[in-house]
Parts: sequence; C-alpha cells; structure tokens
Amino acid sequence: MPYVLALDQGTSSSRSIVFDERGHPVAVAQREFTQHFPQPGWVEHDADEIWRTQLATAQEALARAGLHAHEVAAIGITNQRETTVLWDRATGRPLHRAIVWQCRRSEPLCAQLREAGHAERIRALTGLVVDAYFSATKLAWLLDHVPGARARAEAGELAFGTIDSWLLWQLTGGRVHATDVSNASRTMLFDIHRGQWSAELLALLRIPSAVLPALHASSHRYGECDAALLGAPLPIAGMAGDQQAALFGQGCFEAGLAKNTYGTGCFMLMHTGAQARQSTHGLITTAAAQPAAERAYALEGSVFVGGAVVQWLRDGLKAIDSSSQVEALAASVPDSGGVVFVPAFTGLGAPYWNAQARGTITGLSRGSSVAHIARAAVESIAFQSAALLQAMQADGGQAWPVRQLRVDGGACRNDALMQFQADLLGLPVLRPQVTETTALGAAFLAGLATGVWAGTAELAALWQPERQFDPQQPPAWAAERMQAWTHAVAQATA
Repeated sequence: MPYVLALDQGTSSSRSIVFDERGHPVAVAQREFTQHFPQPGWVEHDADEIWRTQLATAQEALARAGLHAHEVAAIGITNQRETTVLWDRATGRPLHRAIVWQCRRSEPLCAQLREAGHAERIRALTGLVVDAYFSATKLAWLLDHVPGARARAEAGELAFGTIDSWLLWQLTGGRVHATDVSNASRTMLFDIHRGQWSAELLALLRIPSAVLPALHASSHRYGECDAALLGAPLPIAGMAGDQQAALFGQGCFEAGLAKNTYGTGCFMLMHTGAQARQSTHGLITTAAAQPAAERAYALEGSVFVGGAVVQWLRDGLKAIDSSSQVEALAASVPDSGGVVFVPAFTGLGAPYWNAQARGTITGLSRGSSVAHIARAAVESIAFQSAALLQAMQADGGQAWPVRQLRVDGGACRNDALMQFQADLLGLPVLRPQVTETTALGAAFLAGLATGVWAGTAELAALWQPERQFDPQQPPAWAAERMQAWTHAVAQATA
C-alpha cells in the first residue's frame, strides 16, 4: 500500500500527516511554534523555527506510522498563505522574521496604492483587493526596511517566498526555488488570467523579478528532498495554499461546490471552474489548486478572526482556562440573550474589507453574563461565515447555485456551532469523515503526480460525509439574526 506524507504548515503550528491510499490518516505529529508581536497590529514568525518544527513533525509522523521513507510515494506541502519570507540564496538564512498574513504593518502602503487610484487595476490583474493581508506589500516593506535588501535583491542574491517556497528550498537543500499557482495568486503580484508574474505590478511596487520563485501547477514533481532528512530522496510532488488544498481535499472539483474551513480565521471557497470570475460582492478571485495544465479558479472570502476569538476569551477576557471549555460555557445559556460580538480585532475581511473596524460587543443588558458573551463569540464565527456565503450566492446566482456547504477545521467538531451555521444558511452543512482536509488536499495533489491516484474522479469517490446538519429554523429566524449581525457590524465600522 503506498503512503503519502503531507506537510501542513499552519499559522500556529507545524503538522505532518501520513495518509494511506484510501485517504485515511495513519499517523499525525504536531508542534506549536512562537508567535511574535513586536508592536500592535504586527505579527511575525521565525522562519527557521518553522522549518525546524516542520522537519521534526515529518520525522515523527513517519516514526509513529512505523514506516521507512522508501514506503512513502511522495511529499505534499500545504501552508499558511501570504506569510512572507526573504532569505539569502547563498546561506539560506532569512534576513528578517517572516511577516505573517495577519500583520497590518504594510497598510500605509496599501492606502497609498488606493489613494493613487491603483486598486481597480490591481484587482483586474490579480483578482484581489488592495490589502495588507497579501504578500506584495509585505515584501515591499522588507525591501525598504532591511538595510541593503533592495540592492541585494536587484543583484539576485535574495529569494522571496511564501512558506511553501521556504519549505521546498529547505527540503531540497536550496536546489529548488518554486511555488504553485494557488500560493502565487495570493501575493498580489500574479496575473491570474495569464498565469504568470505581472511585470506591471513588480514595477509598481519596485520589486525585482530576480527574487521570485518559478511557477508550476499544484500537482507537479518539484524536486526531491535531501535523503539525509527523512531517510530517502522522496519526490515533493504537490503544493497548494492551505485553503485551496482544503477545497481540493473536500472533493470540490466542480463549479458551485463550496467549503468553509474553521481555523484561526475562517476561509470559504467556492469553485468556479476554468474561468476567473470577478466578484461584485466583496469577495476575491483566487487560483484553485491546479492538478494539471488546465487552470482552475475559485471565489474566496476570508474571515480574519474565527477560532481566534476563543483564544481571546481565554487569554484576553480570562473567561475560560482552556479553549476546550468554550463549548460547555456557551451551551450553559439557551441563546446569546441579544448579545452580538463582532471580533474585528485586526479589522474586518470579506465581504466588508474595513481595516479600521475594531472589536465590538453590542446588546449588553444587566442580565448579560460571561456565558452570553462566550455564546455570542462562538456565534460570531457562524455569522461571519454566513455573510460570506450570502456574497457567494449573490455572485454565483443561477450559474453556480450553492446547495450545501462542506466544512472542516477545528471548530467544525462543535456540533452546536455547525447546527447554528446550517440554521443561518438555510442549507445542509456536511462534515466529512476525514476532517484533515487541508493536509489531505496536499496528499491528493502529490499522489496524483506520482500515480497513487489516477484522477479527480477517483478522489471524489473517496470523500464521504460523517454527519449532515440540516436547517431546523425557518428563514424568518435566520433573517432576523442576520439583521442583528449587520447592525452590529455597522457599529464596529462606525
């Protein structure tokens, strides 16, 4: 039986999962790493620590599975997207800590781009809104603020990459500097229609093309890892940004199929087929994981604070001692008692795109308790996700009607949250048997390139639901609650 090793490098931890040919996880290893907050709104990671923890989990997962590297057909990589690394090609050492996707330090440059009238052109080329979320302005910040970086970049001495490129470089001993189209489409430097880096945008942001990685499909033999790392020179044959990998792992290969990942943030993607579609309702257009030469696209909405709101309840409000306690606390009251929580700690993402929004709790009364606030915090995850799906339905119309939502990520295991989500949406919410869909998508992509699986039809047959949550509330109930949410968002953005 062939096995595939998936490296799942996330925002708060590095994980590795070994999958068998049925797409079932055989062994898992995970390690958290340090989060750095040098000043308000800034978020950084140590790229070397990311590499060390990722390699350690890969070695540990193979050991737990009782496998020798020769029994593994391929390695797939999936990663936190947009997080930006700039390193020395000669030494392989980063010039600065990685700037994380959540970091807002480059918002002043984004504001300049918007004020100068570049937003529409950038959106037309990339499918993205101008926001500090994406990699381009993070890279520009590094080139401007690390002494000598711009001159060295122009001389070809430096390499830029998102975390997939960084891991690929380390795994191959610096022999391969590449990325896939799904990660490239998150940089705000990629012409999504032509499938290549945009010389126009590179010039606009003064970024030398010499720092950029090569571009490939998501299912592609990128290179081989050094034999000393895992015991054999395994092919690295799949790469995709975490959310596109999850869409792939959920079997969403056709237009109209949608998934939502409930992680630190929430990320909803709907496949739109082989043609890029521009949203008129606050979503972005992104490249989906591309298994072959044919292009694939999706509409995406990103919630900046999803499961992270539970961390705030624990660390900020001190309402709980551990994240696992939130479900019981929220369930100790029948509803939120009219409390609505908008967790705009770092602004609001899609479909609002308001960088100035701040966290807001409305509807408090003398009878409000910490349990009501906890319930409202958990419900905020579903409210933000419902706003995304409403935008997708408005964009898709009759062309790609969404008939169900496939879910994954840590919070999808919260049955009460998933039922509330189904009630808000008025659609079935399906939780798969294998919820590690991000890593599974990376494994699928690597397995396709190495013959473990023959095609997407075979992969679609492997996807099976574990539970379906059907709506139990009438549309009027959902409309009333979404109206209260919209009112609260208006106060958070006032």
